Amino acid sequence: MREVIVLPYDKQWVSLFVKEATKLKEILGEEIVSIHHFGSTSIPELQAKPVIDILAIVKEITLVDTYTNQLQGLGYEGKGENGIPGRRYFQKGGDERTHHLHIYQIGSLEIERHLAFRDYLRTHSIARKEYGELKSRLSQKFPYDIESYIQGKEQLALKIQKEALEWDSKKPTTSLKEEEWKILFKS
Repeated sequence: MREVIVLPYDKQWVSLFVKEATKLKEILGEEIVSIHHFGSTSIPELQAKPVIDILAIVKEITLVDTYTNQLQGLGYEGKGENGIPGRRYFQKGGDERTHHLHIYQIGSLEIERHLAFRDYLRTHSIARKEYGELKSRLSQKFPYDIESYIQGKEQLALKIQKEALEWDSKKPTTSLKEEEWKILFKS
């Protein structure tokens, strides 16, 4: 049974992302357009389940299926689209989950949704605090019930997502996302 553990932010999560992103870049090679750390472990000062969420953007989503065996060699278990059309989703670590890998084709609207949510919480301390406190309370209330934990934070997450997408649509087009990629892979 998977335990729901929410911990204070840990700076090591960034280096865990970079280490894993480097391995993924080696496997996916030229197919990868960019790769991002997202989810709660990517947001300083936010409590999180210690699972590194990775968003990889590729040129052609159907080609990802040809890399499944190599990803399995890194410990990833393929879950197909897992409820989101056009995505390839992988988990690493079984019940002791360490990574979630979400792969989308360039142009997918899901990319904007994920990155806007992350960037919004990075820059809006009140929303970040409210979300983090809720996650902590829910993990204590439902330590062995991941579904109730997820359902418990759903309404607030949807509210924040709506605010994040509105906020993101008003930002100048210079992209921190591109800079993040350049720093990681200098290509």
